[in-house]
Amino acid sequence: MKSSPSTSTKAAGGAVGFLIVMEFGSGLLQGWFPPLLARIGEDFSVDDAALNWVSVVYLLMTVAFVPILGKLGDLYGHKRMLLITVCLVAVGSVIVAFAPSFGVLLLGRALQAPLAAFLPLEFAIVRSRSEDTAGRSIAKLVGALTVGGAIGAMVSGILLAVVNDLTIVLLVPAVFMFLCIPVVAWLVPETTTRSAGTVDWAGAALLTTGLLSTLLGIANASSWGWTSGLTLGSIAFGLAVLVLWVMVERKVRYPLVDLHVLTTSGIGLPILGASLFGAQMFGSQTAGSLFILNDPDTHGFGLGLSEATVGVLFLVLALASFAGATLGDRIAARISAKSTVVLGALLGVVSYLAMIGFSTSTVPFLTAMLVGAFGNGLILGVLPAIVVKKAPADSVAVASALYNTSRTAAGSVGGAVFALVMSAFLVTLQIDGEATVASANTSYLIVWGICAALALALALVALRFRGNDGAAPVKVPAAGTAPSASAQGEHTA
Repeated sequence: MKSSPSTSTKAAGGAVGFLIVMEFGSGLLQGWFPPLLARIGEDFSVDDAALNWVSVVYLLMTVAFVPILGKLGDLYGHKRMLLITVCLVAVGSVIVAFAPSFGVLLLGRALQAPLAAFLPLEFAIVRSRSEDTAGRSIAKLVGALTVGGAIGAMVSGILLAVVNDLTIVLLVPAVFMFLCIPVVAWLVPETTTRSAGTVDWAGAALLTTGLLSTLLGIANASSWGWTSGLTLGSIAFGLAVLVLWVMVERKVRYPLVDLHVLTTSGIGLPILGASLFGAQMFGSQTAGSLFILNDPDTHGFGLGLSEATVGVLFLVLALASFAGATLGDRIAARISAKSTVVLGALLGVVSYLAMIGFSTSTVPFLTAMLVGAFGNGLILGVLPAIVVKKAPADSVAVASALYNTSRTAAGSVGGAVFALVMSAFLVTLQIDGEATVASANTSYLIVWGICAALALALALVALRFRGNDGAAPVKVPAAGTAPSASAQGEHTA
């Protein structure tokens, strides 16, 4: 018997309430690390270049985890996979907190990567509860993620300054994640619709192997040597595996990533734009965090801000991005979605160039970061809507997955390249009477120069978006339905 609209709405509201708690925790954990990077480097005796891997490992493993967890959710139940995902993240968070070495800490960060699958699984759950209110529910979940990230960035730095114990600070998100386990197990409803097909395990293995090998060669080129057989072999092997992955994805009936949608539905340029955006946004985070923490009295450059101050700064930057994302739809209604993406990208160009020009002046430098955060918010709010609007009606979910995966993968590549840049320009400093090797000021300026070029490239790509790129929402098919032939990537004779 079909439930009444009011009953359906109440059920959906209850489910969303519990999932909002989940998504707040997701944002909290994602925002927790940037203010702690300098202390992590100090406690584990690793340099600035190595610290990039705290973000790179997480971003890279999301590429491997998210498509698989989403597919498993469609096949076996979204609540079931959400529960497994929360458990993985909780265990990974404990490993990070008690890691005896930097390598073990990176292992924990890899186990935290399924965190990125929270939203896709939650979207499917709220759609199954009430399709009529799904749009509003998704907006609440995204809002909880944003607020959680902002609070996490603020609180972690302040907490570190108060307790001065990195283990205690890293345990906070671990405890939150463990508390979420009974919430999911007992209070979140399961979906009933299941999709046809199987998981493309071969595609998942090839994609992960190709990305890991390529990034390993890029990140270690400065120590191995760009012309060494190890460097060239690692990169060449990774690229060859990625080519093989593309060939496999074009032939299998149920591909991990549907390349057919990318090449035939007109979303190729927006997906390319998402890659450029992800490379500059994710890749530059570590450099920005370390620069504002560097003490100019010892390093000769930097802003010398405390961890607590950096926490407040990240809150302000997150709110600026939230404002940009919120206003993006209104601005797009006036000047078009394509022009809004161009505007956001150009604000990014201005921001990075100003950071280079005012790297010795605190207020202008932070103002430039604020402008860039607002520009990123505009892109975050509008670019996914363009991808969804351009996607075929039966492939909206696949197109959204392509957008997220390309942005995350590009962020991983960007982080690895920037790690290479920061390890290529080093200086020896005297800190507390001891000689310390750190990335030179030149490395930061090069990173921001590359980011400015990426933002400019995004603006140029956005100018070539075809057709009506308005940000009007597109009705997404209910999660868990069986994919059509085009969504599966099948080919006709």
